[in-house]
Amino acid sequence: MQDASQASETFCPAERRRYALLAAIVASAMAFIDGSVVSLAIPAMRQSLDASLMEAQWINNAYLLPLSALMLVGGASGDRFGLRRVFGYGILGFIAASILCAIAPTAETLIAARVLQGIAAAFMVPGSLALISKVYPPGERGRAIGIWAASSALTTAVGPILGGLLLSLGSVELWRLVFAVNLPVGALALYWLWGRVPPDEGEPSGPLDVLGAALAALSLGTLAWALTGPEGEGSGPGVEHLTLYGVVGLGLLGAFLLAETRAAQPMMTRRLFSVRCFIAANLGTFERYFALAAVMFYLPTTLIAGWGVSPGLVGVMFMPLTAAIALGSGPAGRMAERFGPGPLIGIGCGIVALSYAALAAWIGMQSFWGQVMPAMIAMGIGMAFVVAPLSAAVMGSVDEGDSGAASGINNAVSRMAALIAVAALGGLVAAGYAEAGGTATFGIPDAAPDHGAASGVAFARVAWLAAALCAASSALAFWGLHRVET
Repeated sequence: MQDASQASETFCPAERRRYALLAAIVASAMAFIDGSVVSLAIPAMRQSLDASLMEAQWINNAYLLPLSALMLVGGASGDRFGLRRVFGYGILGFIAASILCAIAPTAETLIAARVLQGIAAAFMVPGSLALISKVYPPGERGRAIGIWAASSALTTAVGPILGGLLLSLGSVELWRLVFAVNLPVGALALYWLWGRVPPDEGEPSGPLDVLGAALAALSLGTLAWALTGPEGEGSGPGVEHLTLYGVVGLGLLGAFLLAETRAAQPMMTRRLFSVRCFIAANLGTFERYFALAAVMFYLPTTLIAGWGVSPGLVGVMFMPLTAAIALGSGPAGRMAERFGPGPLIGIGCGIVALSYAALAAWIGMQSFWGQVMPAMIAMGIGMAFVVAPLSAAVMGSVDEGDSGAASGINNAVSRMAALIAVAALGGLVAAGYAEAGGTATFGIPDAAPDHGAASGVAFARVAWLAAALCAASSALAFWGLHRVET
Protein backbone atom coordinates (compact mmCIF):
# COMPACT_ATOMS: atom_id res chain seq x y z
CA MET A 1 0.00 0.00 0.00
CA GLN A 2 1.05 3.58 -0.63
CA ASP A 3 1.65 5.81 2.35
CA ALA A 4 -0.04 9.22 2.53
CA SER A 5 2.95 10.99 0.99
CA GLN A 6 3.10 8.65 -1.99
CA ALA A 7 -0.67 8.85 -2.50
CA SER A 8 -0.56 12.65 -2.48
CA GLU A 9 2.30 12.69 -4.97
CA THR A 10 0.47 10.25 -7.26
CA PHE A 11 -2.73 12.31 -7.16
CA CYS A 12 -1.24 15.80 -7.35
CA PRO A 13 2.41 16.51 -8.24
CA ALA A 14 4.22 18.81 -5.82
CA GLU A 15 4.45 21.67 -8.33
CA ARG A 16 0.64 21.76 -8.67
CA ARG A 17 -0.35 21.58 -5.01
CA ARG A 18 -0.22 25.34 -4.61
CA TYR A 19 -3.06 25.68 -7.12
CA ALA A 20 -5.27 23.43 -5.00
CA LEU A 21 -4.38 25.61 -1.99
CA LEU A 22 -5.18 28.82 -3.90
CA ALA A 23 -8.53 27.42 -5.07
CA ALA A 24 -9.40 26.39 -1.50
CA ILE A 25 -8.48 29.83 -0.15
CA VAL A 26 -10.48 31.75 -2.75
CA ALA A 27 -13.57 29.50 -2.51
CA SER A 28 -13.53 29.71 1.29
CA ALA A 29 -13.21 33.48 1.08
CA MET A 30 -16.41 33.65 -1.01
CA ALA A 31 -18.36 31.71 1.61
CA PHE A 32 -16.91 33.57 4.61
CA ILE A 33 -17.31 37.05 3.14
CA ASP A 34 -20.80 36.33 1.85
CA GLY A 35 -22.05 35.64 5.36
CA SER A 36 -20.60 38.76 6.99
CA VAL A 37 -21.25 41.28 4.21
CA VAL A 38 -24.87 40.22 3.70
CA SER A 39 -25.63 41.23 7.30
CA LEU A 40 -24.36 44.74 6.45
CA ALA A 41 -26.46 44.83 3.28
CA ILE A 42 -29.79 43.86 4.87
CA PRO A 43 -31.02 47.47 5.38
CA ALA A 44 -30.24 48.32 1.74
CA MET A 45 -31.90 45.13 0.53
CA ARG A 46 -35.03 45.93 2.49
CA GLN A 47 -35.22 49.42 0.99
CA SER A 48 -34.44 48.23 -2.53
CA LEU A 49 -36.86 45.29 -2.53
CA ASP A 50 -39.45 46.70 -0.12
CA ALA A 51 -38.84 43.64 2.07
CA SER A 52 -40.46 43.01 5.44
CA LEU A 53 -38.53 41.99 8.54
CA MET A 54 -39.67 38.40 7.99
CA GLU A 55 -38.32 38.47 4.43
CA ALA A 56 -35.03 39.92 5.70
CA GLN A 57 -34.77 37.02 8.13
CA TRP A 58 -35.33 34.55 5.31
CA ILE A 59 -32.77 36.23 3.06
CA ASN A 60 -30.34 35.11 5.75
CA ASN A 61 -31.95 31.78 6.66
CA ALA A 62 -32.59 30.60 3.11
CA TYR A 63 -28.80 30.28 2.81
CA LEU A 64 -28.18 28.76 6.23
CA LEU A 65 -30.95 26.15 6.00
CA PRO A 66 -29.60 24.01 3.12
CA LEU A 67 -26.04 24.63 4.24
CA SER A 68 -26.83 23.23 7.69
CA ALA A 69 -28.86 20.29 6.42
CA LEU A 70 -26.65 19.21 3.51
CA MET A 71 -23.11 19.89 4.69
CA LEU A 72 -22.49 16.35 5.94
CA VAL A 73 -23.82 14.89 2.68
CA GLY A 74 -21.69 17.40 0.77
CA GLY A 75 -18.57 16.22 2.55
CA ALA A 76 -19.41 12.55 1.96
CA SER A 77 -20.06 13.27 -1.74
CA GLY A 78 -16.50 14.51 -2.16
CA ASP A 79 -15.13 11.28 -0.72
CA ARG A 80 -17.35 9.17 -2.97
CA PHE A 81 -17.29 11.01 -6.32
CA GLY A 82 -13.93 12.78 -6.12
CA LEU A 83 -13.01 15.92 -4.21
CA ARG A 84 -12.01 18.01 -7.23
CA ARG A 85 -15.24 17.21 -9.07
CA VAL A 86 -17.63 17.88 -6.17
CA PHE A 87 -15.71 20.92 -4.90
CA GLY A 88 -15.67 22.38 -8.40
CA TYR A 89 -19.37 21.81 -8.99
CA GLY A 90 -20.03 23.45 -5.63
CA ILE A 91 -18.06 26.54 -6.71
CA LEU A 92 -19.84 26.60 -10.09
CA GLY A 93 -23.25 26.36 -8.42
CA PHE A 94 -22.30 29.09 -5.93
CA ILE A 95 -21.34 31.41 -8.80
CA ALA A 96 -24.58 30.73 -10.69
CA ALA A 97 -26.71 31.26 -7.58
CA SER A 98 -24.81 34.47 -6.75
CA ILE A 99 -25.66 35.87 -10.19
CA LEU A 100 -29.33 35.08 -9.55
CA CYS A 101 -29.05 36.87 -6.19
CA ALA A 102 -27.49 39.92 -7.86
CA ILE A 103 -30.32 40.32 -10.39
CA ALA A 104 -33.22 39.34 -8.10
CA PRO A 105 -36.13 41.75 -8.74
CA THR A 106 -38.09 40.90 -5.56
CA ALA A 107 -37.46 39.67 -2.05
CA GLU A 108 -39.09 36.34 -2.90
CA THR A 109 -36.76 35.67 -5.83
CA LEU A 110 -33.75 36.68 -3.74
CA ILE A 111 -34.79 34.18 -1.05
CA ALA A 112 -35.13 31.45 -3.70
CA ALA A 113 -31.69 32.28 -5.09
CA ARG A 114 -30.22 32.18 -1.59
CA VAL A 115 -31.59 28.63 -1.19
CA LEU A 116 -29.67 27.61 -4.31
CA GLN A 117 -26.58 29.39 -2.98
CA GLY A 118 -26.82 27.47 0.30
CA ILE A 119 -27.16 24.14 -1.52
CA ALA A 120 -24.05 24.88 -3.56
CA ALA A 121 -22.16 26.02 -0.45
CA ALA A 122 -22.94 22.71 1.27
CA PHE A 123 -20.87 20.98 -1.41
CA MET A 124 -18.24 23.72 -1.62
CA VAL A 125 -17.42 24.52 2.01
CA PRO A 126 -16.42 20.98 3.16
CA GLY A 127 -14.24 20.56 0.08
CA SER A 128 -11.69 23.27 0.83
CA LEU A 129 -9.94 21.72 3.81
CA ALA A 130 -10.56 18.19 2.54
CA LEU A 131 -8.78 19.01 -0.73
CA ILE A 132 -5.77 20.46 1.12
CA SER A 133 -5.60 17.36 3.32
CA LYS A 134 -5.69 15.10 0.28
CA VAL A 135 -3.10 16.81 -1.93
CA TYR A 136 -0.53 17.60 0.78
CA PRO A 137 1.40 14.82 2.56
CA PRO A 138 1.42 14.85 6.39
CA GLY A 139 4.78 16.62 6.62
CA GLU A 140 3.54 19.59 4.58
CA ARG A 141 -0.15 19.56 5.52
CA GLY A 142 0.12 21.62 8.70
CA ARG A 143 1.87 24.49 6.95
CA ALA A 144 -0.66 24.44 4.09
CA ILE A 145 -3.61 24.50 6.51
CA GLY A 146 -1.91 27.34 8.40
CA ILE A 147 -1.66 29.37 5.18
CA TRP A 148 -5.32 28.62 4.44
CA ALA A 149 -6.38 29.67 7.96
CA ALA A 150 -4.34 32.89 7.89
CA SER A 151 -5.66 33.80 4.44
CA SER A 152 -9.23 33.05 5.53
CA ALA A 153 -8.81 35.27 8.60
CA LEU A 154 -7.44 38.09 6.45
CA THR A 155 -10.24 37.92 3.88
CA THR A 156 -12.86 37.62 6.61
CA ALA A 157 -11.49 40.80 8.23
CA VAL A 158 -11.07 42.82 5.04
CA GLY A 159 -14.26 41.63 3.29
CA PRO A 160 -16.79 43.44 5.54
CA ILE A 161 -14.75 46.65 5.39
CA LEU A 162 -14.59 46.67 1.58
CA GLY A 163 -18.23 45.57 1.37
CA GLY A 164 -19.28 48.27 3.83
CA LEU A 165 -17.38 50.94 1.89
CA LEU A 166 -19.09 49.78 -1.29
CA LEU A 167 -22.51 49.97 0.36
CA SER A 168 -21.68 53.47 1.63
CA LEU A 169 -21.25 54.92 -1.88
CA GLY A 170 -24.88 55.98 -2.11
CA SER A 171 -27.33 53.88 -4.08
CA VAL A 172 -29.31 51.23 -2.21
CA GLU A 173 -28.92 49.03 -5.31
CA LEU A 174 -25.20 48.59 -4.66
CA TRP A 175 -25.97 45.55 -2.47
CA ARG A 176 -26.21 43.61 -5.74
CA LEU A 177 -22.46 43.93 -6.25
CA VAL A 178 -21.92 41.97 -3.01
CA PHE A 179 -23.16 38.92 -4.92
CA ALA A 180 -21.93 39.87 -8.41
CA VAL A 181 -18.30 39.95 -7.25
CA ASN A 182 -18.49 36.17 -6.74
CA LEU A 183 -18.46 35.71 -10.54
CA PRO A 184 -14.82 36.75 -11.17
CA VAL A 185 -13.65 35.42 -7.80
CA GLY A 186 -15.26 32.02 -8.34
CA ALA A 187 -14.06 31.85 -11.94
CA LEU A 188 -10.49 32.32 -10.69
CA ALA A 189 -10.94 29.48 -8.19
CA LEU A 190 -12.31 27.21 -10.93
CA TYR A 191 -9.40 28.08 -13.24
CA TRP A 192 -6.90 26.99 -10.61
CA LEU A 193 -8.89 23.92 -9.61
CA TRP A 194 -9.97 22.50 -12.97
CA GLY A 195 -7.15 23.94 -15.02
CA ARG A 196 -4.20 23.08 -12.78
CA VAL A 197 -5.19 20.31 -10.35
CA PRO A 198 -5.53 16.78 -11.76
CA PRO A 199 -8.75 14.83 -11.05
CA ASP A 200 -8.85 12.40 -8.15
CA GLU A 201 -10.71 9.13 -7.89
CA GLY A 202 -13.63 8.75 -5.54
CA GLU A 203 -13.97 5.91 -3.08
CA PRO A 204 -17.51 4.43 -3.18
CA SER A 205 -18.42 3.31 0.33
CA GLY A 206 -22.18 2.82 0.33
CA PRO A 207 -25.17 5.03 -0.53
CA LEU A 208 -25.37 8.65 0.50
CA ASP A 209 -27.88 9.46 3.23
CA VAL A 210 -30.26 11.32 0.89
CA LEU A 211 -33.34 10.56 3.03
CA GLY A 212 -31.59 11.89 6.13
CA ALA A 213 -30.57 15.07 4.32
CA ALA A 214 -34.12 15.64 3.04
CA LEU A 215 -35.68 15.09 6.47
CA ALA A 216 -33.09 17.35 8.10
CA ALA A 217 -33.85 20.15 5.64
CA LEU A 218 -37.62 19.74 6.03
CA SER A 219 -37.50 19.64 9.83
CA LEU A 220 -35.17 22.65 10.14
CA GLY A 221 -37.16 24.63 7.60
CA THR A 222 -40.48 23.90 9.28
CA LEU A 223 -39.14 24.79 12.72
CA ALA A 224 -37.62 28.01 11.38
CA TRP A 225 -40.95 28.91 9.75
CA ALA A 226 -42.76 28.14 13.01
CA LEU A 227 -40.49 30.53 14.89
CA THR A 228 -40.52 33.28 12.26
CA GLY A 229 -44.25 33.50 11.73
CA PRO A 230 -46.18 34.65 8.67
CA GLU A 231 -46.34 38.34 9.48
CA GLY A 232 -42.77 39.31 10.32
CA GLU A 233 -43.52 42.84 11.53
CA GLY A 234 -45.75 41.90 14.46
CA SER A 235 -44.94 40.65 17.91
CA GLY A 236 -44.19 37.07 16.91
CA PRO A 237 -45.53 34.05 15.09
CA GLY A 238 -48.68 33.62 17.18
CA VAL A 239 -49.61 30.65 19.34
CA GLU A 240 -51.63 28.83 16.66
CA HIS A 241 -48.94 29.20 13.99
CA LEU A 242 -46.15 28.27 16.41
CA THR A 243 -48.04 25.21 17.68
CA LEU A 244 -49.08 23.89 14.27
CA TYR A 245 -45.75 24.21 12.50
CA GLY A 246 -43.77 23.45 15.64
CA VAL A 247 -45.51 20.09 16.02
CA VAL A 248 -44.94 19.29 12.33
CA GLY A 249 -41.29 20.32 12.59
CA LEU A 250 -40.70 18.22 15.69
CA GLY A 251 -42.41 15.28 14.00
CA LEU A 252 -40.09 15.61 11.01
CA LEU A 253 -37.14 15.88 13.39
CA GLY A 254 -38.22 12.63 15.03
CA ALA A 255 -38.50 11.01 11.59
CA PHE A 256 -34.96 12.19 10.82
CA LEU A 257 -33.58 10.67 14.03
CA LEU A 258 -35.40 7.41 13.29
CA ALA A 259 -34.08 7.34 9.74
CA GLU A 260 -30.53 7.83 11.04
CA THR A 261 -30.81 4.65 13.11
CA ARG A 262 -31.56 2.66 9.96
CA ALA A 263 -29.34 4.33 7.34
CA ALA A 264 -26.38 2.39 5.93
CA GLN A 265 -24.22 5.54 6.00
CA PRO A 266 -25.96 7.89 8.47
CA MET A 267 -25.20 11.60 8.59
CA MET A 268 -25.06 11.39 12.39
CA THR A 269 -23.20 8.59 14.14
CA ARG A 270 -25.28 7.52 17.15
CA ARG A 271 -22.38 6.31 19.29
CA LEU A 272 -20.95 9.84 19.43
CA PHE A 273 -23.93 10.98 21.50
CA SER A 274 -23.06 8.58 24.30
CA VAL A 275 -19.93 10.62 25.10
CA ARG A 276 -20.59 13.32 27.71
CA CYS A 277 -17.81 15.61 26.50
CA PHE A 278 -19.10 15.48 22.92
CA ILE A 279 -22.68 16.21 24.05
CA ALA A 280 -21.54 19.10 26.26
CA ALA A 281 -19.37 20.54 23.48
CA ASN A 282 -22.26 20.57 21.03
CA LEU A 283 -24.82 21.94 23.49
CA GLY A 284 -22.40 24.73 24.30
CA THR A 285 -21.76 25.29 20.60
CA PHE A 286 -25.48 25.73 20.00
CA GLU A 287 -25.79 28.26 22.84
CA ARG A 288 -22.79 30.41 21.97
CA TYR A 289 -23.35 30.41 18.20
CA PHE A 290 -27.06 31.16 18.66
CA ALA A 291 -25.95 34.19 20.68
CA LEU A 292 -23.23 35.19 18.20
CA ALA A 293 -25.54 34.94 15.17
CA ALA A 294 -28.28 36.92 16.90
CA VAL A 295 -25.93 39.78 17.78
CA MET A 296 -24.13 39.82 14.44
CA PHE A 297 -27.40 39.86 12.47
CA TYR A 298 -29.35 42.46 14.47
CA LEU A 299 -26.49 44.76 15.59
CA PRO A 300 -25.45 45.94 12.07
CA THR A 301 -29.11 46.60 11.26
CA THR A 302 -29.50 48.62 14.46
CA LEU A 303 -26.40 50.70 13.71
CA ILE A 304 -27.06 51.31 10.02
CA ALA A 305 -30.84 51.66 9.93
CA GLY A 306 -31.38 52.89 13.50
CA TRP A 307 -28.42 55.15 14.22
CA GLY A 308 -27.46 56.11 10.67
CA VAL A 309 -23.89 54.76 10.95
CA SER A 310 -22.34 54.15 7.51
CA PRO A 311 -21.97 50.51 6.39
CA GLY A 312 -18.25 51.12 5.86
CA LEU A 313 -17.78 52.07 9.51
CA VAL A 314 -19.94 49.18 10.69
CA GLY A 315 -17.71 46.85 8.65
CA VAL A 316 -14.78 47.94 10.83
CA MET A 317 -16.42 46.40 13.90
CA PHE A 318 -15.80 42.91 12.48
CA MET A 319 -12.02 43.42 12.61
CA PRO A 320 -11.44 42.90 16.36
CA LEU A 321 -13.32 39.60 16.28
CA THR A 322 -11.35 38.26 13.32
CA ALA A 323 -7.99 39.60 14.50
CA ALA A 324 -8.40 38.24 18.03
CA ILE A 325 -9.36 34.77 16.77
CA ALA A 326 -6.51 34.73 14.25
CA LEU A 327 -3.87 35.87 16.77
CA GLY A 328 -5.22 34.18 19.88
CA SER A 329 -6.28 30.74 18.66
CA GLY A 330 -2.73 29.37 18.58
CA PRO A 331 -1.88 30.26 22.20
CA ALA A 332 -5.37 29.20 23.33
CA GLY A 333 -4.95 25.84 21.63
CA ARG A 334 -1.65 25.26 23.42
CA MET A 335 -3.18 26.22 26.77
CA ALA A 336 -6.06 23.84 26.11
CA GLU A 337 -3.56 21.00 25.65
CA ARG A 338 -2.06 21.84 29.04
CA PHE A 339 -5.13 22.69 31.13
CA GLY A 340 -7.95 21.03 29.18
CA PRO A 341 -10.50 22.80 26.96
CA GLY A 342 -13.15 23.33 29.65
CA PRO A 343 -11.53 26.16 31.62
CA LEU A 344 -10.49 28.00 28.45
CA ILE A 345 -13.95 27.78 26.89
CA GLY A 346 -15.59 28.66 30.22
CA ILE A 347 -13.46 31.78 30.63
CA GLY A 348 -13.93 32.77 26.99
CA CYS A 349 -17.71 32.41 27.11
CA GLY A 350 -17.79 34.40 30.34
CA ILE A 351 -15.94 37.28 28.65
CA VAL A 352 -18.29 37.12 25.66
CA ALA A 353 -21.31 37.14 28.00
CA LEU A 354 -19.99 40.31 29.65
CA SER A 355 -19.46 41.95 26.25
CA TYR A 356 -23.07 41.22 25.25
CA ALA A 357 -24.31 42.52 28.59
CA ALA A 358 -22.32 45.71 28.04
CA LEU A 359 -23.93 46.14 24.63
CA ALA A 360 -27.38 45.68 26.15
CA ALA A 361 -26.80 48.02 29.09
CA TRP A 362 -25.13 50.86 27.17
CA ILE A 363 -26.89 50.70 23.81
CA GLY A 364 -28.82 53.86 24.71
CA MET A 365 -25.57 55.86 24.50
CA GLN A 366 -25.65 55.46 20.69
CA SER A 367 -21.85 55.68 20.72
CA PHE A 368 -20.09 53.54 18.12
CA TRP A 369 -16.52 54.17 19.31
CA GLY A 370 -17.28 54.60 23.00
CA GLN A 371 -19.57 51.60 23.47
CA VAL A 372 -19.88 49.29 20.48
CA MET A 373 -16.21 48.92 19.57
CA PRO A 374 -14.99 48.23 23.15
CA ALA A 375 -17.67 45.54 23.47
CA MET A 376 -16.65 44.03 20.14
CA ILE A 377 -13.00 43.96 21.21
CA ALA A 378 -13.97 42.15 24.42
CA MET A 379 -16.11 39.72 22.41
CA GLY A 380 -13.15 39.00 20.12
CA ILE A 381 -10.87 38.29 23.05
CA GLY A 382 -13.45 35.94 24.54
CA MET A 383 -14.00 34.07 21.26
CA ALA A 384 -10.24 33.62 20.89
CA PHE A 385 -10.39 31.50 24.06
CA VAL A 386 -13.19 29.41 22.55
CA VAL A 387 -12.48 28.50 18.92
CA ALA A 388 -9.34 26.33 19.12
CA PRO A 389 -10.20 24.70 22.50
CA LEU A 390 -13.64 23.82 21.14
CA SER A 391 -12.02 21.94 18.25
CA ALA A 392 -9.78 20.19 20.75
CA ALA A 393 -12.77 19.24 22.89
CA VAL A 394 -14.75 17.87 19.95
CA MET A 395 -11.87 15.95 18.38
CA GLY A 396 -10.45 14.74 21.68
CA SER A 397 -13.77 13.32 22.85
CA VAL A 398 -14.10 10.73 20.06
CA ASP A 399 -12.04 7.97 18.49
CA GLU A 400 -9.77 8.96 15.60
CA GLY A 401 -11.99 7.12 13.12
CA ASP A 402 -14.95 9.32 14.09
CA SER A 403 -13.11 12.65 13.91
CA GLY A 404 -14.52 13.60 10.51
CA ALA A 405 -18.10 12.88 11.56
CA ALA A 406 -17.60 14.70 14.87
CA SER A 407 -16.21 17.80 13.15
CA GLY A 408 -19.03 17.77 10.60
CA ILE A 409 -21.72 17.49 13.26
CA ASN A 410 -20.20 20.32 15.29
CA ASN A 411 -20.04 22.57 12.22
CA ALA A 412 -23.64 21.71 11.35
CA VAL A 413 -24.75 22.49 14.93
CA SER A 414 -23.16 25.96 14.77
CA ARG A 415 -25.00 26.75 11.53
CA MET A 416 -28.29 25.36 12.82
CA ALA A 417 -27.91 27.61 15.86
CA ALA A 418 -27.51 30.63 13.59
CA LEU A 419 -30.54 29.60 11.56
CA ILE A 420 -32.78 29.22 14.62
CA ALA A 421 -31.48 32.43 16.21
CA VAL A 422 -32.34 34.70 13.30
CA ALA A 423 -35.71 32.96 12.81
CA ALA A 424 -36.72 33.10 16.46
CA LEU A 425 -35.82 36.67 17.38
CA GLY A 426 -37.61 38.72 14.74
CA GLY A 427 -40.77 38.87 16.83
CA LEU A 428 -38.78 39.81 19.95
CA VAL A 429 -37.11 42.68 18.11
CA ALA A 430 -40.30 43.94 16.46
CA ALA A 431 -42.20 43.86 19.76
CA GLY A 432 -39.38 45.65 21.58
CA TYR A 433 -39.32 48.37 18.93
CA ALA A 434 -43.07 48.91 19.16
CA GLU A 435 -43.14 48.90 22.97
CA ALA A 436 -40.33 51.49 23.02
CA GLY A 437 -42.53 53.87 21.06
CA GLY A 438 -41.00 53.39 17.64
CA THR A 439 -43.23 54.90 14.96
CA ALA A 440 -41.41 53.58 11.87
CA THR A 441 -40.11 50.06 11.16
CA PHE A 442 -37.15 48.30 12.78
CA GLY A 443 -34.38 47.69 10.27
CA ILE A 444 -35.27 50.38 7.71
CA PRO A 445 -33.62 53.86 7.86
CA ASP A 446 -36.03 56.55 9.00
CA ALA A 447 -35.75 60.15 10.15
CA ALA A 448 -38.34 59.81 12.93
CA PRO A 449 -36.85 61.18 16.19
CA ASP A 450 -37.79 58.07 18.19
CA HIS A 451 -36.45 55.61 15.61
CA GLY A 452 -32.85 55.32 16.84
CA ALA A 453 -33.74 54.98 20.51
CA ALA A 454 -36.47 52.41 19.83
CA SER A 455 -34.10 50.40 17.63
CA GLY A 456 -31.58 50.35 20.47
CA VAL A 457 -34.18 49.12 22.97
CA ALA A 458 -35.20 46.37 20.56
CA PHE A 459 -31.59 45.23 20.08
CA ALA A 460 -30.98 45.30 23.85
CA ARG A 461 -33.44 42.43 24.22
CA VAL A 462 -31.37 40.36 21.81
CA ALA A 463 -28.13 41.26 23.58
CA TRP A 464 -29.47 40.36 27.06
CA LEU A 465 -30.63 36.98 25.76
CA ALA A 466 -27.25 36.42 24.10
CA ALA A 467 -25.47 37.26 27.37
CA ALA A 468 -27.60 34.74 29.27
CA LEU A 469 -26.91 32.00 26.72
CA CYS A 470 -23.16 32.61 26.81
CA ALA A 471 -23.19 32.56 30.60
CA ALA A 472 -24.98 29.19 30.44
CA SER A 473 -22.43 27.97 27.88
CA SER A 474 -19.64 29.02 30.24
CA ALA A 475 -21.13 27.02 33.09
CA LEU A 476 -21.63 24.01 30.81
CA ALA A 477 -17.99 24.14 29.73
CA PHE A 478 -16.73 24.12 33.33
CA TRP A 479 -19.07 21.22 34.13
CA GLY A 480 -18.89 19.05 31.04
CA LEU A 481 -15.48 19.79 29.50
CA HIS A 482 -13.20 19.65 32.51
CA ARG A 483 -11.31 16.86 30.80
CA VAL A 484 -11.16 15.40 27.31
CA GLU A 485 -12.55 11.86 27.22
CA THR A 486 -10.80 9.45 24.92
